[in-house]
Amino acid sequence: MADEGLKLFGWEIKKASRKDEKLLPSIVPPVDEDGAGYVTSAGAHYGTYVDINGDNDLKDDISLIRQYRGVSQHPEVDDAIENIVNEAISSSTNEQSVALILDKVEAPDSIKKQIIEEFDNVFSMLNFNELGHDIFKRWYIDGRMYHHLVVDEKNLKAGIQEIRPIDALKIRKVKQIEKAKDPLTGVAIIKKVEEFFIYQDKPGNQQSGVKLSVDSVSYVTSGLLDENRRKVVSHLNKALKPINQLRMMEDSLVIYRLARAPERRIFYIDVGNLPKGKAEEYMKNIMSRYRNKLVYDANTGAIKDDRKHMSMLEDFWLPRREGGRGTQIETLPGGANLGDIEDIIYFQKRLFRSLNVPVARLEQETQFSLGRSTEISRDEVKFQKFIDRVRTRFSHIFYNILKKQLLIKQIITEEDWDEWKSDIVVDYVKDNHFAELQEAEMLRDRLASLDQMAQYIGQYFSKEWVMKNVLQFDDDDIKQMKKEIEAEKAAGEYDDMMGMGQDGPGGPGPQDQQPPDNAGAPGAITGNPSEPVEAAIPKKAKSNNGVKK
Repeated sequence: MADEGLKLFGWEIKKASRKDEKLLPSIVPPVDEDGAGYVTSAGAHYGTYVDINGDNDLKDDISLIRQYRGVSQHPEVDDAIENIVNEAISSSTNEQSVALILDKVEAPDSIKKQIIEEFDNVFSMLNFNELGHDIFKRWYIDGRMYHHLVVDEKNLKAGIQEIRPIDALKIRKVKQIEKAKDPLTGVAIIKKVEEFFIYQDKPGNQQSGVKLSVDSVSYVTSGLLDENRRKVVSHLNKALKPINQLRMMEDSLVIYRLARAPERRIFYIDVGNLPKGKAEEYMKNIMSRYRNKLVYDANTGAIKDDRKHMSMLEDFWLPRREGGRGTQIETLPGGANLGDIEDIIYFQKRLFRSLNVPVARLEQETQFSLGRSTEISRDEVKFQKFIDRVRTRFSHIFYNILKKQLLIKQIITEEDWDEWKSDIVVDYVKDNHFAELQEAEMLRDRLASLDQMAQYIGQYFSKEWVMKNVLQFDDDDIKQMKKEIEAEKAAGEYDDMMGMGQDGPGGPGPQDQQPPDNAGAPGAITGNPSEPVEAAIPKKAKSNNGVKK
């Protein structure tokens, strides 16, 4: 055991605001979704967290991770994981598979440029273009991922020099709380909370461990907790029971087929009035005389005559006394309904559903159709939404490392990060054909609806309402579209298009169309025909692909 006052290994980001941080009085420790266990500081040894929090918790975490890794080796599970990883991380393009988007970040361009440069550095240190598939797969299977951020403590401003992955079995996050009694009520109040990591080269060894500072380790979880909200679990957690059931059913099927598949014969041998000993000897002589067991040796390619004792899958030899029907041979039929595997298929589909992958993707005989989006199954839509959620959670790997890189290089402050983090977007390259089909057809349907109601804009519908409810723009999109259109008008990009209608140059333009019967009614569309409303709105739709962000 080491002393509680042992200095943390690793570097720390010195925050000016840390002195002003105050922990509000409470009897309940703050709850995070990281699954870190709370320990008290009463034991005088940091290593006593194992004893206080229960050694079983640590062993359970290690056992769970090992179960996840074992389950991932099953062919059906591995196929499902590969489907998820291939959809989440695109490796079929030569461009960077992950990019940083700062369009909504209200910061100077110089700062944005530095942030993007540091993101590229982090991306390069992770070697994500080559190892992105493996990194995502390890995170998905274990349900957590740790990285040790190596820096030169004598020159912190140089930033992170290397990013090294840490085996999830060897490290654990711990939150140590210090309590004090309230003089008025006598209730234990949380006075202080300290966070750190404990690294153990030999997992589960209570006698050894190194404290690592929070800043020197990047820790990202799956975001899933167990029913008690104490332990981080993997996306494979709900597949543990179905996979065990499927394994038992498959083993039972194999045993049944081995035992019942072959046809066997029953030899009734007439032994007359021979005494028991003589009858057994007579039976053995008959068996050795007529029993011919040929065995193929796969190693040598030779065929051997193996005259050994009878096994459970071979013929039966039974004696029959005088007065019976004499020597007789009967045939026992093999097992029936050996081709009936509906129970196996049931448990397979149950396993597939637990893995969040459409069953059609895991059935090899199912062909892939590249049709319209209306042909896309509901399962594919659900699968794409699941991939988006998993991507969002995985992005915290980049957020955590990028934040620490920017802070130690003093490019931004922590207050800046807190202000901008919701607007910083990690964009993944998409190669899902279903998503492309869906977006394209959504755009066509919205433009078709817009074309049908264009004559009613200004009479029954406002431009703002149409852009929000038909084109599905949000407030930021509307502002951006108006800004871009004004800039393009000022640049004269629309001058050559004013005389064009829907049929091209020389065709009937909006100004040539007959007005509706109620054109003179109050609220009817009026104004300069050189700037038709119905022509302007489709321009806005096209500039944003018609899809709400």
